[in-house]
Amino acid sequence: MNQDLSIVSLVLHASWVVQLVVAGLLLISLASWTVIFAKLVGLGRVRRGNDQFEQEFWSGKNLTDLYQAAGTRPDTSPMERLFASGMREFMKLRERRLDTAAQLDGARRAMKASLQRELDAIEGNLGFLASVGSVSPYVGLFGTVWGIMHAFVGLSNLQQVTLATVAPGIAEALVATAIGLFAAIPAVIGYNRFAREIDRIAIQLESFTEEFSNILQRNVSAPPAGATR
Repeated sequence: MNQDLSIVSLVLHASWVVQLVVAGLLLISLASWTVIFAKLVGLGRVRRGNDQFEQEFWSGKNLTDLYQAAGTRPDTSPMERLFASGMREFMKLRERRLDTAAQLDGARRAMKASLQRELDAIEGNLGFLASVGSVSPYVGLFGTVWGIMHAFVGLSNLQQVTLATVAPGIAEALVATAIGLFAAIPAVIGYNRFAREIDRIAIQLESFTEEFSNILQRNVSAPPAGATR
């Protein structure tokens, strides 16, 4: 007897628990792919914005001019916002005529706080990919165990059990594990790739923070409008 063992047919003939597991895993897979594509676009935009501002920063432009330009742009990069927060705090403390150490310390603290906010925003939804990669195989395995149990309960009522009667039920159950791996593998690959890219971005921003702090320290005795490299 020929039986349709396509994935769609197996899912349609599976128990409602297995169908529920498969439906949930497919929704999770769709959500993870949405996050992956959004991360690809978002991190690419972050890298391009940081590289563009870093090139502009080291081109020799006046720091105050850069700060004023940063306030007029609608879509600034994380590095530019980091620079703006440090420069804003530095100029604010200078207007209060605080001592040099207080000015530099305030600028560093403002940049560190801004750095943490930027990294939190960049890492958004990264934990979701990690959860999908770690949990999906177990959810699929639960569907498989339930499906196999359901299949054997049905076989217990038969007088004669052959491979033809066992195969469909086992295949229906194994579909859940396959869908679980289908959801987990892209999420794990995406998480590992994005984690490496975010680490590189974090190092770039931390290096800029130190370099900008050194520049402020060299120019601390000059008026803000005349600040140079």
